Amino acid sequence: MSIAIGQAGFTVDAWDPGYSAALAADALAELGPTSAELDLDVELLAADWRPVSPAPDTAPPGVMLIADGVRRIDARVWSNDAGAAPPSPGIAASYAAGIVRCTPGEGAPAELAAVEVRRSLFTASPYASDIKASAGTYRVETAADDSMEGLSLALQQRLTQLEVDLSVRCRDDDAGDGDLLIVDGPLRGRTHLPRTVGYIKTHHTAYLPAPQAGVVSALGPGQRTPVFLMGTSWRRHAWYLALPVRSAAPWAGIVRCEAGADMRPDEVVELADAITLALPSLAGVDYKDPRAPQNLVPIGGLEKLLRHRLGDPRLLYRSLRAAAGR
Repeated sequence: MSIAIGQAGFTVDAWDPGYSAALAADALAELGPTSAELDLDVELLAADWRPVSPAPDTAPPGVMLIADGVRRIDARVWSNDAGAAPPSPGIAASYAAGIVRCTPGEGAPAELAAVEVRRSLFTASPYASDIKASAGTYRVETAADDSMEGLSLALQQRLTQLEVDLSVRCRDDDAGDGDLLIVDGPLRGRTHLPRTVGYIKTHHTAYLPAPQAGVVSALGPGQRTPVFLMGTSWRRHAWYLALPVRSAAPWAGIVRCEAGADMRPDEVVELADAITLALPSLAGVDYKDPRAPQNLVPIGGLEKLLRHRLGDPRLLYRSLRAAAGR
């Protein structure tokens, strides 16, 4: 929605202010070359970039599996290392992953294919043992170090692995090779999965040079940028696509998709067309989701279910306090 007051015009971001903006202000200010290694000539020469619509003969995926996960720190804990001082810090965390199965174009509701909840104690201490609380058991998972960053990274790695395990299991159950797996977030750690796309809703970094970033701004609903290769600490193919949106805010309705760097150009272009054709019908709506349209309807529903499955945080915290004896 664009609103003008007096002589000054301004735009209201479509996302609820309780969430970070879909396009970070620092990214908007730096729409120029970044330290990322880019190959912009994968599908079209950089000088020929323009909005791309899916080819007329593009077929939507027969089945889409959408994977997502949620995490929550239930308590910060200290492990008494066999009398050593000082105690080692850790976090008791609950995390869950799930898979939703969708059939594009049939109007059928999304189906929950798999869900799993785990509780773990993340610590670098070699002396830590499982916490057996009345509300659940927290299994020890070793972190590389005891900094909060190291503990949080260990939690994220376990969550990512859980998503991978569920995705492989669901694909084995489907016993087909025509499906397409969408993982909510970057593809890091999942590039080995076939026909898999990372789905990024929020833009913290402006990867494209100004001329190509201008193509992103010019995208209409159901269009995408040409495919390009991007390398930071890891390499992947990427493209931006536009979902239907009413807001005129910068890059409103824009998401970034990622695919494995080892795919052939024709393979990734075919994948990009299929995902661009399928996603607009799954776009979130603003009266239901504060992060619409980027938060796809199946993702929003899955997140809500997974957070519920994590359990009552107050109950878990009290049970951890009781297990500690105070």
